[in-house]
Amino acid sequence: MGKLYERIDGRIRAFIEEQPVFFTATAPLTGDGHVNVSPKGRAGTLAVLDSLTLAYLDFGGSSAETIAHLRENGRITLMWCAFTGPPKVLRVHGRGEPVFRDDPRWALYIPYFKDADGPAARAIIVIHAERVGDSCGFAVPFMDYREERTQHAEHFARKTDEEFAAYCEKKDHVGVSLDGLPALPLPLPPRGD
Repeated sequence: MGKLYERIDGRIRAFIEEQPVFFTATAPLTGDGHVNVSPKGRAGTLAVLDSLTLAYLDFGGSSAETIAHLRENGRITLMWCAFTGPPKVLRVHGRGEPVFRDDPRWALYIPYFKDADGPAARAIIVIHAERVGDSCGFAVPFMDYREERTQHAEHFARKTDEEFAAYCEKKDHVGVSLDGLPALPLPLPPRGD
């Protein structure tokens, strides 16, 4: 049932852009390290940059496992499920890298996220696709999308950049991963835009 695609264009791009949630999966190189799967879904935080490149805006939270794994080995898989319409699961396997707030490339990428940008933006994750493929999704249930959750954006909108940096410093697994890998650079770099 599954099919491989040479690039992200046409129907594949439309499918990605229509989904309100996607998942990222990363892992450290060590065999006993923690595998990480994260849901992503704030509107306006994912962009298809070209036929083989995607990016998403990474926001503050209680950990930074994806960032740590990407810094160590770059491996990442993104997955979307069709919860409405025809059944489909799409995966993009590739190499990812975090672009931090003081990286000169930050100013090039951040305009893609102008409607979602805010004080809690801590990195932009850029993914270079190496394999794009879908599968049937017959076992994925139908689910209705109701609305965006606003708590995250509202909570961090009340913080200054300095308060957000202090928040990051307090979290045990923002500067280092669960497995002790370097994650988000701390102190949090100032924005370069």
